[in-house]
Amino acid sequence: MPYIAVVGSGPSGVYTAASLLEQDRLPGVRVDVLDRLPCPYGLVRYGVAPDHEKIKSLQNNLRRVLEDERVRFLGGVEVGPRGVSPARLRELYQGVVYCVGAAADRRLGVPGEDLVGSWSATEFVSWYSAHPDSLAQDFVRDVDTAVVVGVGNVAVDVSRILSRGTAELRATDMPEAALSALGGGHVREVQMVGRRGPSGARFTTKELRELGALPDTEILVDPAELALDPDFRDPSGLPAARRRNVEVLREWSTRPPGDSPRRIRLRFFLRPAEVLGAEGRVSGVRFERTAPADGGGVVGTGRYEDVPAQLLLRSVGYRGLALEGLPFDPATGTVPHEAGRVLRDGRAAPGEYVAGWIKRGPTGVIGTNKPCAKETVRSLVADADLLLARGELPDPLGQLRAEGLDPVDWAGWQAIERAEAELGASLGRGPVKIGDWPTLWSTARSAPS
Repeated sequence: MPYIAVVGSGPSGVYTAASLLEQDRLPGVRVDVLDRLPCPYGLVRYGVAPDHEKIKSLQNNLRRVLEDERVRFLGGVEVGPRGVSPARLRELYQGVVYCVGAAADRRLGVPGEDLVGSWSATEFVSWYSAHPDSLAQDFVRDVDTAVVVGVGNVAVDVSRILSRGTAELRATDMPEAALSALGGGHVREVQMVGRRGPSGARFTTKELRELGALPDTEILVDPAELALDPDFRDPSGLPAARRRNVEVLREWSTRPPGDSPRRIRLRFFLRPAEVLGAEGRVSGVRFERTAPADGGGVVGTGRYEDVPAQLLLRSVGYRGLALEGLPFDPATGTVPHEAGRVLRDGRAAPGEYVAGWIKRGPTGVIGTNKPCAKETVRSLVADADLLLARGELPDPLGQLRAEGLDPVDWAGWQAIERAEAELGASLGRGPVKIGDWPTLWSTARSAPS
């Protein structure tokens, strides 16, 4: 029987596994889904906002694939110098598909970016999502005003989470420390800032409208900033999604001021020029006013505005990271490929494939990973004769264990799930995530083998 390894158990990896199971040219295929973490689901577990229950319910669909008898979840397996190398995986499996995402954040590249209180949005999301790599920080201590740079869905997510109260967050699986900090109500204002105009914002209308539905929170939009955008004045030529965004923002800009305890300001045509500091901490952000330019870009105007703030969250995009042993294009942050086939020195490397963000860059939504995975699997299946010519291979799991690796299996993950349910029950909540490595490891290892 052929053995295929899928590196990464997020949506891209699981969709790849599901597609492999459907292929007639791979009779008897067995798929091992490897992940560095002892927990599956990747972005759905650690990237989707905890108050987005419908999207998080995608875990149920991913679970069905990982519970298939032809699939094995092998958690706690790192691919790279500290674990199993790509070269060794290629020896153990007829084919290897890398679905490792884009884990690095883009930076602003301005003075003061490394002051205390300046974080990437991903670091903030990892904290409230209980990622075990997260730094144990109280991001919102002594924060009255937060600035979020970026106008995509992640920027909307973190702005919304900063503005929610304890009662709403308590119903989520957010860890208790983050719940206590965020639910304290210290953050009174969030300013979400984009360097382009409203017609160029990347958030979806559904996410945008969620901001307007937050209790005890006022949404403020400056009509003068909106009017700087020519497409805002006449949105008829915009794609439907962007036109709907413009319509929502126009309606919000006409609302009279209220007296809500919290505010979210949506700002446009401002780009960061410097992060201001006092005593080593963020005290504000200096923005340069921009203006529309030909081709949809912007130009600086030489006029500046200082926004006082104690927290800066940067949400300006992601980049893939090089994986030792695989080729990498630093310009695109992706692995060079042709229809998912990894290219080494410009030529397809038999048995090595990529899918997801490491293949195409950080674009699309979760569902975009399905056709991406299917394309890669079509390439793998087209190579089936070459891959299967290696003949029968021994079970890779036995080989990995013989080399000192001790993967967390599905029973180990189920032990973590039970422990999270018990933790939540002890707090009078639903399941609450465990977010530290020692507890995750000890809990997974407590499962009967």
